[in-house]
Amino acid sequence: MGLSRAELLVGVAAALASALSAAALGTAPVTVAAAAVLGAALGAGRRHPRAAWVVGTVAVLAIAPEEDTSPLLFFLVPALAFCAGRWDGRWGGLAGALSLIGASELGVWLTHDSGVAALLVPAAAWAAARALAEREQVAAQLAERVRELEQEREAHARLSVRYERARIASELHDIVAHAISVMVVQASAGQRLAARDPEATAETFEAIAGAARQAEQDMGRLVALLGDEKAIGQAPDLALVEELVARAAGSGLDVTLRLEGEREGLPAPLGETAYHVVQEGLTNVLRYSAGAAARVRVRGDHETLLVEVINAPARTETALAGAGTGTGLRGLRERVGASGGALEAGPTSDGGWRLSARLPRRVTTPTN
Repeated sequence: MGLSRAELLVGVAAALASALSAAALGTAPVTVAAAAVLGAALGAGRRHPRAAWVVGTVAVLAIAPEEDTSPLLFFLVPALAFCAGRWDGRWGGLAGALSLIGASELGVWLTHDSGVAALLVPAAAWAAARALAEREQVAAQLAERVRELEQEREAHARLSVRYERARIASELHDIVAHAISVMVVQASAGQRLAARDPEATAETFEAIAGAARQAEQDMGRLVALLGDEKAIGQAPDLALVEELVARAAGSGLDVTLRLEGEREGLPAPLGETAYHVVQEGLTNVLRYSAGAAARVRVRGDHETLLVEVINAPARTETALAGAGTGTGLRGLRERVGASGGALEAGPTSDGGWRLSARLPRRVTTPTN
């Protein structure tokens, strides 16, 4: 890389000043030439610091035998030592400073002058330059770290948005899918009963209205969740599981609930996860196996809580068969996994379906 115009001007000016200074002292032509080289080396001190202090050391050694050159060495040697400390590496710059100081001390020893200034001034110049270089290195490292942290923050923000969208999608599925499934099944039944059984028709539409009201309440809870997590009240617990099963039975689903074992003192996140497992299981029964019997079992012990929804095979093709997207089961698997549990879903030997979640009683709630 070539020298800039300013660096060339510095080198030329320093070479002329050094040569004229040496000539004014009446030194030999060789010394004048060496002085010019010493000054010119200063112009390359920034772009080529190692070459500058090597050339400068050689020039100082050439000047060393001459007397009355101390003003020349006093200014140029510290300047080259500064360049070595400022723009050369740690050890390269130290070697340059020692070389320049050693050559200067040799000249002082040959001319019987005091060597204190020739030792301290270049050393101080190198130390100041080295401190400045290390400070700039630290500043550059801190600036790079700031850029990395900014990139990490942006990446975290993007991931947070994606996570929040997935969480909202999961909540919407849990709320809407169950209510819509109930309403579609009941509306289909209501169409068949409208002409021949007005009383049953009224009950059917009451079930539809109840499902709609429950969906409205759940949607309000979701809106509160998005606005303020503290405004959502208590999370669903096992009492709401019983209410959920009762509503499903009232909508015409042949469903039974068995509660077994130790169920007291469950953490709120555990009760919420159990509620969503039952909700997803009953939604799938309504969607894919309407008319089939379903059994819900919740059994607790001192270590785990087992939540299980099993349904018999579908008797006929249902109105909602094939309408699912798989979002519910995937989101439920993530929810159960976040609680430290395990989810199993698959067909039974008689052609039905089994959804089972085994949840640890001690749930670690993730912190954002």
